[in-house]
Amino acid sequence: MNRTGALGVAALGVLGLGVLARVWWPASEPALDCAPEAVHVVEGVAVCGEGAPPPAAWRLALGRKLELNTVTEAELAGVPGVGRSLARRLVEAREIQGPFRSWAEVDAVPGVGATRLETLRATMELRQAPSP
Repeated sequence: MNRTGALGVAALGVLGLGVLARVWWPASEPALDCAPEAVHVVEGVAVCGEGAPPPAAWRLALGRKLELNTVTEAELAGVPGVGRSLARRLVEAREIQGPFRSWAEVDAVPGVGATRLETLRATMELRQAPSP
């Protein structure tokens, strides 16, 4: 192949890369349907306006921990390894005794056990309520 042919192949390669980059490049349209000044971050997720906290599944997918003392039974049941019956027992224990103050209190709930306690510790946190 002569010099002109090599330059032609190189030019076609650069053109092909340009086409691929255009196809795979992120879109320039905004991801949210609001003005940039209306975007707020709520628990690690960008939302329009004040917005509501993202669902528990989103927070877990983003690596965020859920608050065991405020999470709903349905959200808790969606945590892998927890299930509906344990979620119900945890929420009932929380309603009877008040917020969990330690992981030992969580472990005392029937059905938790060592494996589920580790799952809960990996996906949940126990925030201390502010003293009055």
